Amino acid sequence: AVTCQRRPLFQDVETGRIVVREMMLSEFAGDVESICFVVMPDHFHWLVILTGSKSLSSVTGRVKRHSARKINLRNGHNGRQIWQRGFHDHALRRDEDVRRVARYIVANPLRAGLVKRIGDYPLWDAVWL
Repeated sequence: AVTCQRRPLFQDVETGRIVVREMMLSEFAGDVESICFVVMPDHFHWLVILTGSKSLSSVTGRVKRHSARKINLRNGHNGRQIWQRGFHDHALRRDEDVRRVARYIVANPLRAGLVKRIGDYPLWDAVWL
């Protein structure tokens, strides 16, 4: 999912943590099992297993909607558009290695040159840690 006009809202770590909290709330609600995620300055990647009755569109829409409201409250805006419409998804095939895909996702800050070590980037997690 990408921010509106690719604004780098999540360069501010506390704003990025709002998105992380909303992802975790989806897990706590039983909608998904979160495998890994990374929140980049202007988008996020999230590898999940759907575990509840909700669709990926519903779960992602909830994360975007709730995070937008909280980001706007935090920043003193009223109804500012935070996210681009929709999101890009990719269903893993049975022959795809989940760990390889997860490593690729969490390595995004390295490839983008944001950090030299992934441990230095604050907005990511994976179940294997």
